[in-house]
Amino acid sequence: MDLSKYDGKHVRVTDKWGKTFAGMAKYGNYDFLECEYGGEEDGIFIGDCLIYHSQIVSIEEIEVHGTVELWTERMILRRYCPEDADDLYRYLGTDPSMSAYSGWNPYATPEMAQKTVQRFIDSYDDEHTYSWVMDIDDVIVGTIGAYDFQGDRIEVGFSVVKGWQGRGLATAALKKVLEYLTENEGIHCVTAWCAAGNIGSQRVLEKAGMGFARTEKGGITVDSRVYDKLIYEYKST
Repeated sequence: MDLSKYDGKHVRVTDKWGKTFAGMAKYGNYDFLECEYGGEEDGIFIGDCLIYHSQIVSIEEIEVHGTVELWTERMILRRYCPEDADDLYRYLGTDPSMSAYSGWNPYATPEMAQKTVQRFIDSYDDEHTYSWVMDIDDVIVGTIGAYDFQGDRIEVGFSVVKGWQGRGLATAALKKVLEYLTENEGIHCVTAWCAAGNIGSQRVLEKAGMGFARTEKGGITVDSRVYDKLIYEYKST
């Protein structure tokens, strides 16, 4: 069987010992596995588990919805877990720039961070909940999610930890989420907004393929500051 065709797909694998693994498949070719693991064949990674070709009895692509694990070249988009709250408060909650253009920071205190994380966890049974942590080697580098599902429309938002900004991570994560929402979830239109002065977010939205739709004059007020609200859209083809 050609395992490479399952790379980046959600699959269910049964091995020769009767164990079943389900999740996002990451293909490992012969050269990589020989170099890194001393193997003599190709295989499939599901999470931290490596199943070699000769160990696989069956593999099938499965249909998944909601907040499923997604991969980009450099990071994993994964579900929140309770242990994330402390790091999210430390990395995002204490950063004033988080709310500079929105007036909103869900991780502003340790208590808020815990409640926010638990709310996301509790919502994962809903197939139209989409809330991810951006993770590189078990380090939280940001968050991304889609909210307010309305049949054929949904709104997306993201945050990147200050020390990880400027590396293309938000763009890569947003591209992957847009692809998943439109192609896998069948959502026709994904929207996003940012303040007119938030040049960094504007660039991310544009680089990810979102198109400018309209301006809401004075649509955002943060303390005494008023910004125009820029609306962007991404539509399935």
